[in-house]
Amino acid sequence: MKADLNQINQNSSLELLAHQLVEGFITGLHKSPYHGFSVEFAEHRLYNEGESTRHIDWKVYARTDRLFTKRYEEETNLRCLIALDISASMLYPADSKAKIRFSKYAAAALSYLLNKQRDAVGLCLFSDVIHEITPVKSSPTHLDKLLRLLNDIEDRKPAQTKTKVAKVLHEIAEKIHKRSLVVIFSDMFDSDESTDDLFKALQHLKHNKHEVIVFHVMDNETELLFNFEDRPMEFIDLETGDRLKLNPADIKQSYREEADQFHKALKMRCNQYKIDFIEADVQSDFNNVLQTYLIKRAKMK
Repeated sequence: MKADLNQINQNSSLELLAHQLVEGFITGLHKSPYHGFSVEFAEHRLYNEGESTRHIDWKVYARTDRLFTKRYEEETNLRCLIALDISASMLYPADSKAKIRFSKYAAAALSYLLNKQRDAVGLCLFSDVIHEITPVKSSPTHLDKLLRLLNDIEDRKPAQTKTKVAKVLHEIAEKIHKRSLVVIFSDMFDSDESTDDLFKALQHLKHNKHEVIVFHVMDNETELLFNFEDRPMEFIDLETGDRLKLNPADIKQSYREEADQFHKALKMRCNQYKIDFIEADVQSDFNNVLQTYLIKRAKMK
């Protein structure tokens, strides 16, 4: 589903929306070359030659002419913590709050898909501190709790909260004691720490044996390309309240170069640490989030 946030009814149930996103995604998978990434792998895996034939599912073999073995609960459970940045910069653009809304809907759909696959999921909401961190569970009642937390994000946010991604990721690395998949939704605009501090925090997660996906949430049209009308404007920093009056055309080239440098550095270092770095433009497809998770999950089996 294309992330046309203006067309999403904010009064509709987040659970219903997550259900629609996931079911639409799964339907699309079954019609695409990627149909192998179906939700059924939570219950079966392909039989490897030389393994015991004791757990082969012969009913599936009769239908598909392919050998699958049954997977048991302790085998299939993946643990996933979704870390969602709720700092003030995620409220950009101020009129639509597109970045936080995109992250909220994507996190809800991902939580729903994890639960559907009997995987355990938890939620961490952070800015300069951790505001909320839930246990990692797989029950339907726990999913309900996560969806309520996500639904209330836009209402609970205090003004001008800064981002301290590095500090928070170090805390998360110390709090989760079992190997997990950590999925981060953030613009990665750290207010105090250097980019080196951010990379050390990501490395801390990897050192503790966690797998990591970073969804770099941006409004690409304005935050990366700096495409604004060619007229005097006032820009307001959502995290500090600082104001700056200028004509965007005067700084467009230099801004683009610096933004591109920051973006490339993030991508390069994540690749270096074997961390999945995904560009998550707020106008991009929610399916990209779900497919990235499925590919990562298949590699973790």
